[in-house]
Amino acid sequence: MSYWSRNLFLQEEILLLALNDKKGTFYMRNFLPAIAGAMVAELLLAGRIDVEEGRKKLINMVSRQTFGDPLLDEVLDKIATAKRRASLQTWIQRFSNIPKLQHRVAQGLCRRAILREDEQQILILFRQKIYPEVDNDAERLLIQHLHDTIFGENQEIEPRITVLLALANAADLLSIPFDRKELKGRKKRIKSIVNGDLIGEATKEAVEAVQAAIAAAAIVPIITAYTSSSS
Repeated sequence: MSYWSRNLFLQEEILLLALNDKKGTFYMRNFLPAIAGAMVAELLLAGRIDVEEGRKKLINMVSRQTFGDPLLDEVLDKIATAKRRASLQTWIQRFSNIPKLQHRVAQGLCRRAILREDEQQILILFRQKIYPEVDNDAERLLIQHLHDTIFGENQEIEPRITVLLALANAADLLSIPFDRKELKGRKKRIKSIVNGDLIGEATKEAVEAVQAAIAAAAIVPIITAYTSSSS
């Protein structure tokens, strides 16, 4: 069975990479910009939006056709009904701040019977939602596909796996399923894919836009923390 036949969305794929399968907890805290970037990339690749040429990289609506996924349809509606156009970086920053974003993505995987929603007690007084994996086929095939892409020599890379690789690389998620030393030896290959050397121009534009947005979104909390401490 092909991994892609599972029809997972990019944000679900990112979450699977960030999740500790057995514990149902997340390996890192700051992967929300990658999830937000994945949602925007999904809209780009599906032709619902495009990025206007120019320095500001403003987002234009192309189609309001829904996905049938509550979260993606919500972010699509936010863009469609906005009073003013905004840059791709701005939208990713906004989507990163959607309340309980990672939980909403995880719940989509629960509906697909890939994860199971549960709770664990922390320090007697607190309870934390966790998402143990109950069906590992999707993640196993995802990681295999990423492995073949990174460690193989195939020159024809699927657009979706290219975008996923760019997102995971920007969020430092590749070091979870793969050894850092082995990844270091494939740095040139990863860079070639992520920079768009092995993909078409349209997909390259989407990858570059998402990478720029993740970088911008990731630095916003640092700037905010600095200005708050200086005031």
